[in-house]
Amino acid sequence: MSIQSNLNTIKATLPEYVTLVAVSKTKPVSDLMQAYEAGQRIFGENKIQEMTEKWEQMPKDIQWHMIGHVQSNKVKFMAPYVTLIHGVDSLKLLQEINKQALKNNRIIDCLLQIYIAGEESKFGLDEKELSELLTSVEFRELKNIRILGLMGMATFTEDQNQIKKEFTHLKTIFDSIKTLKTVNCDLNTISMGMSGDYQLAIECGSTMVRIGSSIFGGR
Repeated sequence: MSIQSNLNTIKATLPEYVTLVAVSKTKPVSDLMQAYEAGQRIFGENKIQEMTEKWEQMPKDIQWHMIGHVQSNKVKFMAPYVTLIHGVDSLKLLQEINKQALKNNRIIDCLLQIYIAGEESKFGLDEKELSELLTSVEFRELKNIRILGLMGMATFTEDQNQIKKEFTHLKTIFDSIKTLKTVNCDLNTISMGMSGDYQLAIECGSTMVRIGSSIFGGR
């Protein structure tokens, strides 16, 4: 199967309101360009250096999403161009993104990562931390970021019931904060679901899915 036909097959299954992020980490620019030729404009990378190299080489109408864990000291490298940062899990990181966005005269869109999995290895805020963050004075001072919604990763398991429970939990948290209107909050996005579970994620309320291997093939 070609990258193009994989993409078309997946897009045919997605509702119109769901955004497809093609997870292109570790893939060569030639693969990304095949997806680009097939009409894909949103790519997700998990390493800032790799993403920046691809951004430099590829057409400028691409939206680049940072989907990996972000180290504060690397934010400056993607601040000039990144479209959306998925995995923001602390006020400190938000403050750094805000600072670098200001330097680049931009407002950078972010998703707050919520910890929903049963695994300790995942990053994210819990509900209490989320609430404290969103209501803090420090958060409201950040004028160069905009929170578009939440992101979460389910446990890596075959147990569909557990995955569904975790996705539903994220949707419930989103619903509890979505009426929050501040200058730097415009909550409309729930990023959850990957190649193996994106259809279940959409059933549970996802509006953005991150799909890699089903488009580009395995590692």
